[in-house]
Amino acid sequence: MARKCKTSVQNTEGVRRKGPVMRNMLAVAGAVFLAVAPAQAFAANDGGVAAEAASLSPNRYVWSDSASTEPLTIVVSIPDQKAYVYRGDTLIAASTVSTGKDGKETPVGEFTILQKSEKHKSSLYDAAPMPFMQRLTWDGVAIHAGNNPGFPASHGCIRVPMDFAKRLFAVTSVGTRVSVTDMSLDDGLLPPPSYDADATTTETADANTSQIAELARR
Repeated sequence: MARKCKTSVQNTEGVRRKGPVMRNMLAVAGAVFLAVAPAQAFAANDGGVAAEAASLSPNRYVWSDSASTEPLTIVVSIPDQKAYVYRGDTLIAASTVSTGKDGKETPVGEFTILQKSEKHKSSLYDAAPMPFMQRLTWDGVAIHAGNNPGFPASHGCIRVPMDFAKRLFAVTSVGTRVSVTDMSLDDGLLPPPSYDADATTTETADANTSQIAELARR
């Protein structure tokens, strides 16, 4: 596997399965929070987040969170170069992203957030800043704020606009599910399945403890 945008330690994690992950996205009502430039949010005032997501330009996002207690799921479409955020089966946010460039592709599959760090730096790429880092694998794939030109340009990480990264960081937790797919919205993506967020958080924490112990023995 090609090297990814590294965070701090190396090991493998996450199940990389290709396949459909969601269907046509549902519009959602609610107040939309506008961000300041350069990561500017769009007002979802006619058809909600789904309609605005289709026309997002690079480094922009839309956010309309009802702050319900339903589990959060993040779906990243590599061909769309967009991330879609759901509470249950309701789309609450979308953003442009920049995934891995040729030779350093972002892996497709089902993941959970393993670790979060607001002020993180790369261990391999000259201590490059990775603000609001959310680790998906122990070999270095993460969601974080970074250059967002609208096409794949990273070393394997999923870069998002700074303001979107900050908002996302505030609502996720260790164990939040992330699906990375090679399907486009035009392919007809399925809604993310529901899950027990508390159980997933516990399972992820236990797996992390085992993983860190294994790394310490090496």
